Amino acid sequence: MKKEFHLKYRIDNFVTLIFLLFALSVISVQAGQSPLFEADSALEIELTGPLKSLIESREEPREWPFRLHTQTFEIDLQVRARGNSRKRLCAFPPLRFNFKKDQLTGTPFEGQDKLKLVTLCKKSDRSKVDVMEEYAAYRIFGLLTEVSFRVRLVNFSFNDTDDRLHEKFRQSYGFLIESQDQLAVRVDGSLSEIPAVSLKWLDENQAALLYVYQYLIGNTDWSFVTADGDENCCHNVKLFRIGDKLFPVPYDFDLAGIVNAGYAHPDPSLRINKVWQRLYRGFCTDPDVLRSALIEITSKEGEVKEIINNLPQLTAKEKAKTVDYLDKFFRKADDEDKVISSFEKSCHP
Repeated sequence: MKKEFHLKYRIDNFVTLIFLLFALSVISVQAGQSPLFEADSALEIELTGPLKSLIESREEPREWPFRLHTQTFEIDLQVRARGNSRKRLCAFPPLRFNFKKDQLTGTPFEGQDKLKLVTLCKKSDRSKVDVMEEYAAYRIFGLLTEVSFRVRLVNFSFNDTDDRLHEKFRQSYGFLIESQDQLAVRVDGSLSEIPAVSLKWLDENQAALLYVYQYLIGNTDWSFVTADGDENCCHNVKLFRIGDKLFPVPYDFDLAGIVNAGYAHPDPSLRINKVWQRLYRGFCTDPDVLRSALIEITSKEGEVKEIINNLPQLTAKEKAKTVDYLDKFFRKADDEDKVISSFEKSCHP
């Protein structure tokens, strides 16, 4: 009788332990701690499906059946083309994955629903570099604030069941972007979709970081104005409500100077000739807050450059060129007073 009691006690404790571990895993996924974005190493993945048919029908909002393979698991998903300008400009458009949640348990994709993939746009070697530099732009903003889109590097092999995909598209690095819903859960906030935003609604520290960061990477393709064809603010910026403030989070950096994509051109109204020409587009804000943002970014100089130097696919020369572009900002920022003064002169009222 005593042995039976101990055996039952152990079984009950084991079942309780398994339940607790499962509950903790569910809580961590619900809290935005997805295993997909908890690591920096590149995932090795093969994606199989009718890629050429998908590309040729990119303007249609149609999803196609695909299968995603790794060495340890296989899952079914639906894939479609996405993006606005890139669907027109790119020979291989960005993709959106729509997962079947019941297949994701125990995989790096556990807790995911829909994910955006950025991969090479054109067949050129330069396009491969562009992907890595845009990935770096996301990583750099992630150094500055938790309220940012996380990304995960992926080394894709594309298996086209139509057997018509160009050879240069059959293998490529790319990156997956954290969903806006998951970001909102992770920061205990909510996505705010509003037609316009008042600057007094913004968290001033996050906004100042955004202003200086966009200047660092040479990005002018953003604004707090609703883009043409959209109902909600803002252009290439999402707003997340945390407490009683809105936190702006940037995305989509292919037109930034740090990337300098072959198809990138600045808006003619900005009166700059090249996207790599820096132009401060921030709004007028408290100089002390702006200075704090500048100090925060310059304090990360070593980590920013480390991100570039660890990028795959880039040659030593390409890395040095990108580091040199960023270094021009950091050397200018050595004179804080001069930089803050220049920002104040060109800020939007």
